[in-house]
Amino acid sequence: DKYLEEFEKNCLKNGIHLHWALDAEEARQIILKLLRDKNAKTVVKSKSLTTEEFHLNDFLTKNGIETLETDLGEYIVQLMDQIPSHLTAPALHLSRKEIGGIFHKKLGIKYTEDPTELMTIARNKLREKFLTADVGISGVNFAIADSGAVCVVENEANARLTVGVPKTHIAVMGIEKLLPGFEELATFLKLLGPSATGQKATVYVNIIGGPLFNKLQEGPEEMHIVLMDNGRSKILADPQLRETLFCIRCGACLNICLLYTSDAADEE
Repeated sequence: DKYLEEFEKNCLKNGIHLHWALDAEEARQIILKLLRDKNAKTVVKSKSLTTEEFHLNDFLTKNGIETLETDLGEYIVQLMDQIPSHLTAPALHLSRKEIGGIFHKKLGIKYTEDPTELMTIARNKLREKFLTADVGISGVNFAIADSGAVCVVENEANARLTVGVPKTHIAVMGIEKLLPGFEELATFLKLLGPSATGQKATVYVNIIGGPLFNKLQEGPEEMHIVLMDNGRSKILADPQLRETLFCIRCGACLNICLLYTSDAADEE
């Protein structure tokens, strides 16, 4: 509670609009209102497990707003109308032949299963969307209470384009994502990369402390943060469940989970 209040105060100082959502439905309605206020027709998204939690993509699509995932793995599973199979590798369950087939079918391109060619095709398609999207929506890996800033980590630079190119940026986070300051952030960044993908560090670390257009004449003109509870306060109050809020969404648990090992699959 202390850090939430501190975060709110510093966000307001930085020109960030903060919205409190008690549950998933309130979060959906807040985001929908923000988009309608901007008369937004197209949205680009960077990978966000919090928005997956309340099925934001389907909700916005049903309300007439084109919503496109821009992480390569998320983009692939969205084309196939599937859900991500892994926290950090959403299309882990698909072969390059399957991906080539879906690109051929959905994007109308000549069939190829060459990974470099597939990546180039996706990059060209997504670049068009980045340049024309009305709003960018991102998740938040960590939020910094004493600075009123958020940190978004990634390997593809799609998040950087999502938060930096559209005129409006909406960041969605659970209330458990707060850290006191940058000293603590350094510790978690050293933990996240090795635990998630075996990297010493994530390729891109984006620190976002408000809309930059008025200062730099580039970047978003407005920034909003949706802080969502959705049961987290109740989990925090439960001495047996509260440790689940320590999760940093690195996916290391899935990397050793029996469901993801070949031996387990052979036994089945």
